[in-house]
Amino acid sequence: MSESLLFHKTFAHPTSDEWVVFVHGAGGSSSIWFKQIKAYKQHFNLLLIDLRGHGKSNQLLKELIANRYTFKAVTVDILKVLDHLKIRSAHFVGMSLGTIIVRNVAELSADRVKSMVLGGAVTRLNTRSQVLVRLGNMCKHIVPYMWLYSLFAYIVMPQRAQKESRHLFIREAKKLCQKEFKRWFILTAEVNPLMRYFKDRELPIPTLYLMGDRDYMFIQPVKEMVAAHSDSQLREIENCGHVCNVERPDEFNQHSIAFIKQQIDTK
Repeated sequence: MSESLLFHKTFAHPTSDEWVVFVHGAGGSSSIWFKQIKAYKQHFNLLLIDLRGHGKSNQLLKELIANRYTFKAVTVDILKVLDHLKIRSAHFVGMSLGTIIVRNVAELSADRVKSMVLGGAVTRLNTRSQVLVRLGNMCKHIVPYMWLYSLFAYIVMPQRAQKESRHLFIREAKKLCQKEFKRWFILTAEVNPLMRYFKDRELPIPTLYLMGDRDYMFIQPVKEMVAAHSDSQLREIENCGHVCNVERPDEFNQHSIAFIKQQIDTK
């Protein structure tokens, strides 16, 4: 595999020519999709990617280490993998910050995105999360990043029922080095300007937002986004927090697979 390619893993379907690409969030890795693989691979070809600095991509891209990360650069990494595998277009499933990257893939190369499933979508940082980010930015050179990340995990996923998701994300984040964490953390400053732009500019790509009804930090901005966009729909999962693919995998799989199949059938 080329030195400049992200780590990726594929699951081939014996008859389908439809691809689904999974994009995890900051601090996670492709291992967060372990509850989706079995259900999804019955219907589609799957591509799981570890974003730069995450999971098994943490040893790659040494030539980029000196550069500040941008959402565009992180997105182009994914397009390179698609080119390498000769995947012309695909359905994309993103989680948390990965949903911004999926939407950015559509921005840079709309013809490659057949549909988008955005779980625990981040469409705006509310006042509380902006305060957190500012606090994190002030402390990121002093406080060990795992303290910061654990604090964020508890604030975004506070309920007892979210314990598994919280532990999964903290475990994955431990694999990031301090430098890597800072690079991704700095990216959060781009979130609101980018999402304002996305809200004003709807793309004609069928989009399903899957949100836990207890994802208090992010659900209201998603409702506003869906109200403004005719090609988007929101499905709330009951008694569920931010990482809905881990907390409520059966509902997540059922709704998202049905949505993707519907897009294929209406082609």
